[in-house]
Amino acid sequence: MHGMGKDYYKILGIAKGADEDAIKKAYRKMALKYHPDKNKSPGAEDKFKQISEAYEVLSDKDKREIYDKYGEEGLKGGMGTPGGAGGQGGNYSYTFSSRDPRETFRMFFGDEDPFSNFFSFGGGPGGSHQFFMGGGGGQPMDIGDDIPYGMGGGGYGMGGGHPGMRYSSGGSHKRQDPAIVSDLMVSLEEIYNGCTKKMKITRKVVSPDGTSVRQEDKILTVEIKKGWKAGTKITFPKEGDQLPNRVPADIVFVIKDKPHSVFKRDGSNIRYKAQIALKEALVGTTLHIPTLDGRIVPMQLNEVIKPTTTKRIPGAGLPYPKQQSSFGDMIVEFDIHFPDKISSNAKKQISACL
Repeated sequence: MHGMGKDYYKILGIAKGADEDAIKKAYRKMALKYHPDKNKSPGAEDKFKQISEAYEVLSDKDKREIYDKYGEEGLKGGMGTPGGAGGQGGNYSYTFSSRDPRETFRMFFGDEDPFSNFFSFGGGPGGSHQFFMGGGGGQPMDIGDDIPYGMGGGGYGMGGGHPGMRYSSGGSHKRQDPAIVSDLMVSLEEIYNGCTKKMKITRKVVSPDGTSVRQEDKILTVEIKKGWKAGTKITFPKEGDQLPNRVPADIVFVIKDKPHSVFKRDGSNIRYKAQIALKEALVGTTLHIPTLDGRIVPMQLNEVIKPTTTKRIPGAGLPYPKQQSSFGDMIVEFDIHFPDKISSNAKKQISACL
């Protein structure tokens, strides 16, 4: 690239050879992050303007071609348009001030609020969606608060994640149906070991001849990684109803912890409540504590155990999501059982001891 000026690729955080989907994804991420209505930090508004300018240039084939050859100065200084022999195809002058960055944002996302609609729930226009869940073994994937999957569920996708405008090459636009959000319940054992969930969705699809709409079942595969936290979102872009003149909705699964009969999750730690008698709380005992991996860990109690006492078993909790070779702790709490009544003689002995 010739000349000096802004590096639009660097502004969006993408490679020079990035395709259209990568450019859109980068703009969506950066624009949401630095939008002045949401980001009040110094310099956010200027950054937002640069992001909009970079997107406006790189998303336009002709502007991008000139920019790649001559840089920002060449683009804004009136270099020849692509296709003209020897650069004699005419002059092209681009000035960003002709479009407000907020207008670029509105045109990209549409009239809806992208900060809230992405998390809305519903089937969107055209019908409801059904989810069915299965399980099985599998390898986990990288963690994130919002994880996009590819169109088959087999990998990460570059598709849009928020409802809004999408533009075709002819210049017309289609509005994306609102995201369809469903909770995905996962047991502590599944979080501990990692697992594969197979989700069957039922959606509407236009027949090949375009004359009718039919229902279609599709399996989406979700790889649950060890230690994933509740609230992690997994997004399958554009897997909703496939209807004419509409951009299909994104399918979003949100990880939720399934209640456990023995343990309770506390971040990457596990809480376990041991049942002990008052006598054991006072004079001591040996407990046998179960763990998620099937082990039984002995715990010797020698001191007086109070209702507020807690003990830790290091490394007996859940894997840390970003460092799976390390584990949280088991936090042992105590439920002390008091007798319903004691004899007068026992009372005297206890009184004498205490």
